[in-house]
Amino acid sequence: METKRFLDYKEKIISNVGRAIVGKDEITELVLISFVCRSHVLLEDVPGTGKTMMLRAFSKSIGGDFKRIQFTPDLLPSDLTGINFYNQKTGEFEFRPGPLFANIILADEINRATPRTQSSLLEAMEEHQISIDGTTRLLESPFMVMATQNPLESYGTFPLPEAQIDRFFMRLKMGYPNRNDELLLLGRKSTVDIIESLEPVVTFEDHEYVMEHYTDVTVSPAVGNYIMDIIQATRTDTRFSAGISTRGAIAFYKACQAKAALSGRDFVIPEDVKYMAPFVLTHRLSSGGMIGNADVSEYLMKLINKIPVPMESDR
Repeated sequence: METKRFLDYKEKIISNVGRAIVGKDEITELVLISFVCRSHVLLEDVPGTGKTMMLRAFSKSIGGDFKRIQFTPDLLPSDLTGINFYNQKTGEFEFRPGPLFANIILADEINRATPRTQSSLLEAMEEHQISIDGTTRLLESPFMVMATQNPLESYGTFPLPEAQIDRFFMRLKMGYPNRNDELLLLGRKSTVDIIESLEPVVTFEDHEYVMEHYTDVTVSPAVGNYIMDIIQATRTDTRFSAGISTRGAIAFYKACQAKAALSGRDFVIPEDVKYMAPFVLTHRLSSGGMIGNADVSEYLMKLINKIPVPMESDR
């Protein structure tokens, strides 16, 4: 694998997004890792922190078709997937594709839709296909759902079921910018105008290369066992009512490989594992109320810090 090609790919995208979104290079890289792994992101934070703008800037930077869906209580599954309608001129039924037939889907305020509509995303997110009237239709490639939700406001919302939360590769929080970055934002022109001026900085050939070759990154037996030690610890710790599933373990493994590749390495180190753990694992853990939701990530890291790290000689 060409490690320099991975580095160039990451730097182009992060630099371009950074023209519009100041001080959020880490979040951009995490979204990019999910994209490389052909997976999906749930971006969660209070209103006004730039969630939607960040995802717009990312989609503009990578190119491809982009669709934004504003989730509301009256949104129907067919509003996402599309419908078969009767064409009176031809006398035949024709398929009218919905917004899911795009490369990048921004599902804005996903928790405002009903569970029935939320569930219509499950097949699309997991299988990259949808079924309508007995016909299966493949979605575009690459395909990624980037969803946002407001964790504070519960009025008029429907909590995401655990089965759907598990489909999200990562759950991220934007957070507030630091003082200097926010001061810069206050004095410059509109972020919307900057995003509209962004152009794609990578090609579909670049996407295909990194998506096909990030799995070439080597995971030594020692590091692989370190990953499994973390997974097993979540399953045996009594403060978690449900540990990490096999799907979650696979996602964790892939995330570590993608992190290493985009860091210009062809091998995973324990630091990759510890860094990716809270982003990939926390939203998949259930504490049954024994740990506050805000403290699950903190407790997970305390648990990981107790697990012996492989020595360099063992890797």
